[in-house]
Order: sequence, then structure tokens, then C-alpha cells
Amino acid sequence: MGLASGSSSPAKGAPRISLVVPAQAQAESSVVASGRVLGAVRGGWVQVQRRVAHGWGGLGHAPVRGRRFTITFDLPAGRRLVTRAVWFRGGRAVTVSVAKTISIGAATPVGGPPATASAAAKPDPSTFTAEPSGGGEAPTQPTQPPATKVYWGAWIGNQLTGAEAPWDMRAVDDFEAEVGKAPSLIEFSSPFADCSSTPCAEYPFPFTPFEDIRDRGAIPFLSWSSQSLPSSTVEPEYELSDIADGSHDAYIRKFAEAAAAWGHPFFLRFDWEMNGSWFPWGAGVNGNTAAAYVAAWRHVHQVFTEVGATNATWVWCPYVKPESKLLHLASFYPGDEYVDWTCLDGYNWGPSAQPQRTWESFSTLFGASYRQITEAIAPGKPMLVGETASSENGGSKPEWITQAFAALPTEFPRIQGLIWFDKNDDGMDWPLESSAAATAAFAQGVADPRYLANSFGGLAASPIPRP
Repeated sequence: MGLASGSSSPAKGAPRISLVVPAQAQAESSVVASGRVLGAVRGGWVQVQRRVAHGWGGLGHAPVRGRRFTITFDLPAGRRLVTRAVWFRGGRAVTVSVAKTISIGAATPVGGPPATASAAAKPDPSTFTAEPSGGGEAPTQPTQPPATKVYWGAWIGNQLTGAEAPWDMRAVDDFEAEVGKAPSLIEFSSPFADCSSTPCAEYPFPFTPFEDIRDRGAIPFLSWSSQSLPSSTVEPEYELSDIADGSHDAYIRKFAEAAAAWGHPFFLRFDWEMNGSWFPWGAGVNGNTAAAYVAAWRHVHQVFTEVGATNATWVWCPYVKPESKLLHLASFYPGDEYVDWTCLDGYNWGPSAQPQRTWESFSTLFGASYRQITEAIAPGKPMLVGETASSENGGSKPEWITQAFAALPTEFPRIQGLIWFDKNDDGMDWPLESSAAATAAFAQGVADPRYLANSFGGLAASPIPRP
């Protein structure tokens, strides 16, 4: 049997791992990696990695069940892919497999059809290898860069105190007590106007909440929407073309001037999830198109620039879903000069949602769109997760959270900000307080020192830099 370059022979009783991948596969297809873990211990999880310029990057991961694992991943661009499997247990990489190469592009691999999710190869026990020693390549750091820091925080609802943050900061106190750490980001939202009565009342720049957040050492994260309340997907006065042609400039300019007067850095997520059809600024509703979205974004950005509101850090944030209609994101991108950070939102709804959906891991939800943005649309921009959460229905929410934290540094190294949607919404059990185990899993995740606490009360740099 072949061993990894520079590795020693397996020590008797040492954990070993095999990896089987197809020798050839079609470009832009999904393939299955499978294998087994042998040794004196069970459990843990396996990550399949690919060789990149300065090390290894994640492709996907899965728990070990009965000493076996199966991982489906999408092939990245290129002609060949060098892969390996790493077994983790207790947060530590234990052993690594022999590297395997997939040739990309062949229409029909030798010996049969392309190996896809429906045609996985069986594990081959002859490919086991032990943990490298001496001059071998250790698997202790599976991704580059290994020590990325991450801003983190939450959009905190009223389920604990009866009042929502940041309008009542006691909600932040309770959230911090639950997870055992103070967040560096606090998210909330504001529309343009309240039209529940006549005349409409415009929402001003939120000076007091911004001050309260900054006083806590956190960074304000404002999701600002070009709509009126009550919200509807049909709002003729708030079509994106109206934003782009200057019809709302008086309000936008006043808001931007107030932001400039406040003067401190903040994240501004304008008209998020624009690739969906559930908000009045979404493409396909209210007379909107992707081109109109880009024009509106650029116009609002220009107004902020004209009044000197350069303390706003612009966050472009589509929704991530496997459906093809939501994956074509490039047409919504305003351009590098108009965007400071990219962003993704994604939720594991589970089967309780209507219409019914499936249980989806963090990696399944975010993987394809993450690669599309970081490899093609905006490869030079840092990324954050603007909203994410999981239901308790259909699987283990604590395990979902644990796997998300495991995947972030390995499969998603460009994500340098994470915000949990800790709020009851759409009849779903998103808050961490849905179970003590979910709260504990999240607390364990953010306890890692790479997740930065509230030390940003003196932050002055704009745009907000990578942590």
C-alpha cells in the first residue's frame, strides 16, 4: 500500500483513515468521497480537503457513522483536484489519508460513467495511512490562513426581556449571559418609513442605538431597507427605479448626513436578500430587476459619498439557497468600488417550514454561493454571514451549530463575520434559547478566541477592516 509522502508506517493500533474518490469526473458536477476510519476509538468527523496554493482548503465534512463517512462536494474549476481526508476528534486533527487526484473534464471516466452523488466508490482498505510523524505533513491546520479572526454577534429579539435590542440593551445583557461572551456585532434593521398612518413617518438615523452599541464596545450593524411599513411585495412608491432616479433623495441625503455627523464606523447592509422575491426590493416583484437593484445601490452609495458619510461600510448580502434561480448572483453585484464586504444569509428551516423543506447543514446551505462569490464575483472582498440560524425540527440543532463552527475555519476561511438570528420570526424556533443544548453548543463555538469580543468602542477605521 502507498503512504503519504514522508510519513511513517502505521503504528500498531494507531487510528487510520481511507479515502476513495473517482479518478475522473465531469466539470461542474458533484462527486462523492467515501472511506473508513479504523483504530481504537470511534466517532469524530472527517473533512475532505483540496490542495491550494499555500496548503489545504476544505471541500466538505461529515460525521463518522459506524467508522464510515460519505461526503458530497461540488468540483471547483480546474483540470485536476488533489484531495485528502482528515479525521478530527475533540477539535483536534488526528490522522490524514493518502492524497488522491481527480482529473476534471472527462465526459466518461475509464471503466464506467462519471462518479456522482448516485455513484460512489466503495472504501478501499488498502489505502489506509497513519498520522504522519518525523518529517511528514501533519494535518493539524487544515486551511489557510490558520489564525483568522472573526467578528461575531446576533440580531437579538424580545424573547428574553420583552424588548428587542438595541432599543432595550437589557436584551443584549441577557444574550451575553446565555452565551458567556460579549458580541462584537449587534444587528438590527430600519426601513425608510412607517406608512401605517397618513402621512408616512420617516425613520431617522438611529443615533441612540448606535451610541448604546458603541458604548458596549460592539460595532453597529444596520440592515437598512428601501421600503415602508407595513411591508408588502407591492409598494409602488418604493420600486428600485424610484430609488435610482432620485425620488427619495431628500430622505436618503438627510439620513446620510446624520450618519456623517455621528462619525463612527458602522456596517450598512442595504436591501439584503435581493435575489429572493419575499421583500419589496427583491428582483421579480414590485417592478424590480437585477439591473434596477445595481442602479439603486450605486445611487444611494453616491449620495453617502457626496455628503461625506464615508464611515458607512457597505455590505452586499444575497440569500444563499441551492435553487438555481438564486445562485446567479453576478448580475446583482454593484461593483468592487461600491462594496466593502460581501455577505450571505442562510437558514436551516428543516421539515417544519411551509412549504416543507429538508434539513440542510451549514456547508450545504452556504458552500456553492460562498465559492461563487469568493472565487468569481468578489475574490478580493472579506465576507460575513448577515443572518443564520437553525430549527430544532428535523435534526439536532446543537449538532448543526457545532458542525457550522467546525466548518467555518476550514471550508469558509474568507468568512470573517458571523451573526446569529436570535429572534422569533416566521413562526420558527430560531433563537438559541430553543434548547439548553443549542445555547451550550453556540457558547462553546464562540468561546474560541478567534471570535472577537466587544473591544471595538474606539474603532475609527473606515471601511471597517478585516479583524
